[in-house]
Amino acid sequence: MEEFYRTHRYLVENFNAPVRRGLMDEVDWSARMIGIKGTRGVGKTTFLLQYAKERFDVNDHRCLYINMNNFYFQGRGIADFAGDFYRQGGRVLLIDQVYKQFDWSRELRRCYDMYPKLKIIFAGSSVMRLKKENPELGEIVKSYNLRGFSFREYLNLRTGLDFRFVSLDDALRNREHIIDDILSKVDPMPYFHEYVKHGFYPIFMEHDDFKENLLKSMNMMTEVDILMIKQIELKYLTKIKKLFYLLATAGPVAPNISHLAEEIQTSRATVMNYIKYLADARLINIIYPVGQKFPKKPTKVMLHNPNLYQAIIPIDFHQQTQMETFFVNTMWKDHKVNQTGKEQFYTIDGEKHFKVCTARDIPRLGSNGTIYCQYSDNSYGPKTIPLWLLGFVY
Repeated sequence: MEEFYRTHRYLVENFNAPVRRGLMDEVDWSARMIGIKGTRGVGKTTFLLQYAKERFDVNDHRCLYINMNNFYFQGRGIADFAGDFYRQGGRVLLIDQVYKQFDWSRELRRCYDMYPKLKIIFAGSSVMRLKKENPELGEIVKSYNLRGFSFREYLNLRTGLDFRFVSLDDALRNREHIIDDILSKVDPMPYFHEYVKHGFYPIFMEHDDFKENLLKSMNMMTEVDILMIKQIELKYLTKIKKLFYLLATAGPVAPNISHLAEEIQTSRATVMNYIKYLADARLINIIYPVGQKFPKKPTKVMLHNPNLYQAIIPIDFHQQTQMETFFVNTMWKDHKVNQTGKEQFYTIDGEKHFKVCTARDIPRLGSNGTIYCQYSDNSYGPKTIPLWLLGFVY
């Protein structure tokens, strides 16, 4: 056990968290079983270590971080280890890469039932369906999704400023005051263009090549997260990767399911399942008309966030595509996104209508009830906001 304490101490003392994640204040930390899901590269490990650093002294043995990548846990279950930790006074166990342990959900349930004063906070892939696929946890776990940096978090990191979260309703009602306050401190546009290229994933802070690191993460999402968690045979990996590439290079359009099934030589139903897995892995977003959902055919499929376009090379994507991808990604955090009609209008929460465009396109688009999110400058009006402002909604 002492070796695990030494590792915990070293990691907490040496991890780098330049921005405190907003999710830290959203989690109900009083719960005994907390799941933090997220795609690769968004900072789940850092999030667990940040919790430990904020709430416990580095030498306090009541809190311990462990990683299921450690081969030690191939020979010992979580519940067995947790028992030793608990009997030695441990009260908060932080478990990273939890799905790497066989039968992990039942092991967590055993911990919950056997050790009533033990809190477990575990991190795992966004592909995990905690409640639907693990009924033993459904009634006891509180699940949260850790996303990549919002534009607000990225801007704070790059400038040293401390801009606060802005709700969508507040951004629309009080746009003049909010935008003028931001512009009095910084011009967001240069940072916004940076963010679209590399600001969503914290790996941009590393000195290595961002595109190569992102490409490695994307491959791990398919090769490990999807195949391992969904228990798909390795021989089908090339089909999933090819489907992802075809969807990515097609741009944000309604997928031709029959054509895709022919291209990867599988059934239409399998294509739809693979699309859902890619969405669970946060590689793509699937958008439906209001009132429809999976397994219906989506209205549009696009990459999950604009950074991913950097790794789909040598494809040159239109700026409009990247900006719509930013809009959908940032709205997904707390809102339901649907698409209305063929004019690329988006419906948020079934009632608010948005169009992503340049400032020069607004006059010819009319003045209906749509909010125009323009990405060419900082200008705004009664029915117009700069697109970057929506990057403050989380």
